[in-house]
Amino acid sequence: MYNILQMLEATAERVPEKCAMADPSTCLTFSELRDAAQSAGTWLIREGVRPRTAVAFYLEKSCRAWASMLGAVYAGGFYSVIDVRQPVGRVRDMYAALEPSVILTDAENATRAHELFDACDCTVAMVEDVIDGEVDTALLDAVRRQATDIDPLYVNFTSGSTGTPKGFVAPHRSVLDWAQVFTSTFGIDETDVMGNQAPFDFDATNKDVYSSLLTGATVQVIPRSYFSNPTQLMDYLCERKVTTLCWAVSAMCFVSIMGGFDYRVPTTVRRVLFSGEVMPPKQLRVWQRHLPEALYVNLYGPSEVTCNCTYHVVKRAYADDEVIPAGKAFANERVFLLDEHDCEVSGAGATGEVCVSGSCLVMGYLGAHDRTAKAFMQNPTNTRWLEPMYRTGDLARYDENGDLVYVSRKDHQIKHLGQRIELGDIEAAAHAVDGVERACCLYDAARKRLVLCYVGSVERKELKELLRERLPQYMVPNNTRKLDEMPLSKNGKIDRAALAELARIRR
Repeated sequence: MYNILQMLEATAERVPEKCAMADPSTCLTFSELRDAAQSAGTWLIREGVRPRTAVAFYLEKSCRAWASMLGAVYAGGFYSVIDVRQPVGRVRDMYAALEPSVILTDAENATRAHELFDACDCTVAMVEDVIDGEVDTALLDAVRRQATDIDPLYVNFTSGSTGTPKGFVAPHRSVLDWAQVFTSTFGIDETDVMGNQAPFDFDATNKDVYSSLLTGATVQVIPRSYFSNPTQLMDYLCERKVTTLCWAVSAMCFVSIMGGFDYRVPTTVRRVLFSGEVMPPKQLRVWQRHLPEALYVNLYGPSEVTCNCTYHVVKRAYADDEVIPAGKAFANERVFLLDEHDCEVSGAGATGEVCVSGSCLVMGYLGAHDRTAKAFMQNPTNTRWLEPMYRTGDLARYDENGDLVYVSRKDHQIKHLGQRIELGDIEAAAHAVDGVERACCLYDAARKRLVLCYVGSVERKELKELLRERLPQYMVPNNTRKLDEMPLSKNGKIDRAALAELARIRR
């Protein structure tokens, strides 16, 4: 295969009447999904979309949204979803980077989309109007004949350390390779029902939608609002008979902290794969207690390596002060550690920066050659042929089993009181304290103070005393801040920038 549409077409031929994707109001079979996508592709070509150009989407996730995103691929282009909750300035930055000729929206967001984009040099249309029209097979075939597996499939945006959005360009080749490895590794097949938590502008959704296109599994789209209503969420998982969850750690913690299992247990769930942040063992144990037969997998990897590059199957309950390993590399991916001199780290216990090479790599950042050159480069340990690698900016070490163990972000390693400190070590110690549900440690560089923010029932003074029993004095936070809830980014991770504002940290 060289194009992801071949997966859709093969599955639609094999199981045409099986549900491909459902949301609370709609269900599309695989044949309906293919037909809707081909209709959207025909419309987009006639509207002027050309191969290897962007089609932007300003909408909420839904079956119709997914069909029209595949329509962008049928038109030979690539899709990029702009989160409707983004501030105007960031939306404009994304639009400028993408240079789309068409923006597709839905009925709920059409008014706002026209306000934002009518003055731009593009067409604004609703997905409802493009997925039920004519299909011109000859037109679509002509576009497909010029396609290659390194054509862009999608562009997703991350903020980057400067706050300026950077769009990473994922080609068909990376997703095709990754989907086959991912589904075979965990035995996902057409009997599975994927409970989609991730937004469509986040690459974690690939685990759901491309597993479905390849195997014939069904995707049940879970609305964003359900992750603030535990009873509604648990009812949905049970009623839709979800078998597989590929969720952010924060989404799993929401269920365990808010007592979702005390209301109802989704007994059909047999796989729970989590990623995005370090999973607090005490929260995972809640899941293990209520779903003891399920497979639990810790996934690791930044978006630049197409979802994930390592995995660890959890085979026991971890203690509060342990870190669940990131594990070993997926097939056809090379994951290794480099020290500060670009020499490979191999011994247990030594720390290095996580680097990745293989077909999994995306093709850099859209229109940002300097950024791309800093992150994607020749593997310095290979001087004989071209081997691009990605520097993740994450620090990790190997344990005695040869598993990768995440330590922290490279920029979360600080020098304090003459000592080198990993902020992740302080967070792990805080998570081990009874009464702490989530914790995040920040460094106030201007005041040279460690600030620990947490959610839980334990009082600040007691927490600090308990941390003195677990940490050397130089690592004990100078300040602790108790919060009602952690601020989260749109992708469900702890928003450190927002947390720094709450804690009035001067950087």
